[in-house]
Amino acid sequence: MPIVPNVRRALPVLLPLLLLATLLAACRREPEELAGATSEPAAAVRELVDHLRRDDLAGFARAAVPPADHAALETAWREDRSRWPLTELPLSRQLVPMLAVLSKPGSEQALMRDFNRQFARQERDLREAARSMGLFGVQYLKKEGDYTPTQRLHYTQVVQTISEWAQTAPLADPALARNTINRMTAAARKAGLTSDADLREAGMDGSLRRLAPVFAETKASFARYGLPLEATLADLRTGLVEQNGDRATVRIHYPLGNREIDSQVSLERREGRWYLSDYLRAAEKARATAPSSPPAAAPDTPAPETPSPSTPPATPPAQAVKRA
Repeated sequence: MPIVPNVRRALPVLLPLLLLATLLAACRREPEELAGATSEPAAAVRELVDHLRRDDLAGFARAAVPPADHAALETAWREDRSRWPLTELPLSRQLVPMLAVLSKPGSEQALMRDFNRQFARQERDLREAARSMGLFGVQYLKKEGDYTPTQRLHYTQVVQTISEWAQTAPLADPALARNTINRMTAAARKAGLTSDADLREAGMDGSLRRLAPVFAETKASFARYGLPLEATLADLRTGLVEQNGDRATVRIHYPLGNREIDSQVSLERREGRWYLSDYLRAAEKARATAPSSPPAAAPDTPAPETPSPSTPPATPPAQAVKRA
């Protein structure tokens, strides 16, 4: 397929429209709330979305797990054992390479040259590129990443939907492309995260704060291309499916593009608050991969004296008396 080799070169332009889609969970207004909308588990999910509406990624992470787990994830991040919550995103491994490309000096001109050469007013080719991107994303989600079966199913639906939307979006418009590239490169440079070393040094909380402008600009990019996710975030609908003691299932329903996506998430109650089970498992994994503590040192005791090879051992007193 002729357009496929160009897909990877188009990643810095197209990936902003795919990478953060699942965190947005866009929803339209429904006439009535979902059943169980006022329950604590359903409200806990909406709280997380409220952080995203405010572009508060660090606040999202703090609200998503108990304080002790947040501390464990922060430590694991600084030790390169975790990149949660970024790993909750489809194609998350492409995020840092994308930021590196966008942040390079002169990237605006280079990316625009690539766009003009390959995609400007090439509506048919870009539709094929969007379709190929969807296929690439789906295949990635089927084989790569540390996702649960429920996550894979949900994320696959989202990537397919975004791919379908991109096939009708004005991606071949040079003016829109220039505006998007200029804004995304500025946001990426403001973040200043172009390598794993940058992420490690900034830590989880610091990295998420610095990624906020990229997140905000990504939402704005969707809006410019005809998918106003910022407006629909306010209409999120959640409801309680069931609750058994400290465990609950919450329904999340939202139209995305031309599809109706209906998903469920599991939550657990810890210290009086509700958290998504998947996020709690991420914290458990971070704890499990922590380096083992070194064994405690033995109490200091005088070491037995070892005679020097060149010095004959001292004669015991009793033997000295007999010899005398």
